[in-house]
Amino acid sequence: MDTPPLPPVPQIAPQVDRSNDKLWIILCHLSLILGVGFILPFIVYLVKRGDSPLVAEHAKEVLNFHLSLFLWMLCAFPFVFIVIGIPVMMALGLMAFICAIVAAIRASEGGFYRYPLTVRLVS
Repeated sequence: MDTPPLPPVPQIAPQVDRSNDKLWIILCHLSLILGVGFILPFIVYLVKRGDSPLVAEHAKEVLNFHLSLFLWMLCAFPFVFIVIGIPVMMALGLMAFICAIVAAIRASEGGFYRYPLTVRLVS
């Protein structure tokens, strides 16, 4: 008895796990609080820029913010000697902390957050 041949198996594109992308995005935004600052967004940007444009855009935004924050702190440092630099640096640190949390929350909801006072150095 001959059995009829089985129909070919349809080719289904593998689904990309976007939950990992969300995790990488949130970790990038919280990297300053976690103590890895420039390093994590830079590595994520280099690794994910060809794989996931969404993760690369978030990592690029975070990297630009961290570089801008470094520049603003560097500009405020000479003013420490005339006392005005200390409150400016404290305000920048508080702003960075709050913005990182807001950005992580917005990213967890699927949105994109543009950091204030950011110079777009990485494009």
